[in-house]
Amino acid sequence: MDRVADRGEPIISVRGLCNAFGSQIVHDNLDLDVYAGEIIGIVGGSGTGKSVLLKSIIGLIKPIAGEVRMYGLDPHELDPEKAMELDCRWGVLFQDGALFTSLNVAENIQVPLREHAVLSDLLMDELAALKIRMVGLPEISATKLPGELSGGMRKRAGLARAIALDPDILFLDEPTAGLDPIGAAAFDTLIKQLQQSLGLTVFLVTHDLDTLHSVCDRIAVLADQRVLAVGTLEDMLEFDHPWVREYFHGPRSRAAGIGV
Repeated sequence: MDRVADRGEPIISVRGLCNAFGSQIVHDNLDLDVYAGEIIGIVGGSGTGKSVLLKSIIGLIKPIAGEVRMYGLDPHELDPEKAMELDCRWGVLFQDGALFTSLNVAENIQVPLREHAVLSDLLMDELAALKIRMVGLPEISATKLPGELSGGMRKRAGLARAIALDPDILFLDEPTAGLDPIGAAAFDTLIKQLQQSLGLTVFLVTHDLDTLHSVCDRIAVLADQRVLAVGTLEDMLEFDHPWVREYFHGPRSRAAGIGV
């Protein structure tokens, strides 16, 4: 189900994806398209493989079958040089920021710059300071270690690192998990602002109904080992499936102002 008007060729295309860990099948013949400039939210119950799907797309997990293409390229089939070029086109924020604990915030942001670019230390410091401002962190946070930051600040620092190379695509894995409602709402606003100002395509794994309501253009529901439904929030409210109905019509959805 997807009533979104034609947006041309998808920049991410997943076809027939199969993932398994031992005898546990996570995905079976999963299909999904992601289009330029959209924010797509990926939802599903525990164990449906939301993060596994993300990691399959960026090349961290090799599926046992199926095809993943980003800009027409399969990350698993590229030589090292081409793979590095593709890597520069996306950034990722893992859960809780996934920062290097022995590096301060500025040094964490500079990690992809040092890996993919040849820049002076002065320029890297300036770029790190710019990204810190872009994600709404105070200037003094540049010299802070991750252990000295709050959970929300670590997520913002991780986001700054994710956009260090000015990517086209931003992958976010549960970006508001663990944040209080005010912090989560502020982070949602930041995502939307960055998406609009930088022209990003955002692939967002979340369980947060407020995020789906306020940020996402489309939603993809993972259930029964595949993408069960794709569409707008209004489409999800009309979709007849037990988990989808419970999720989008339950008490939390009413608290988020969805379907009321």
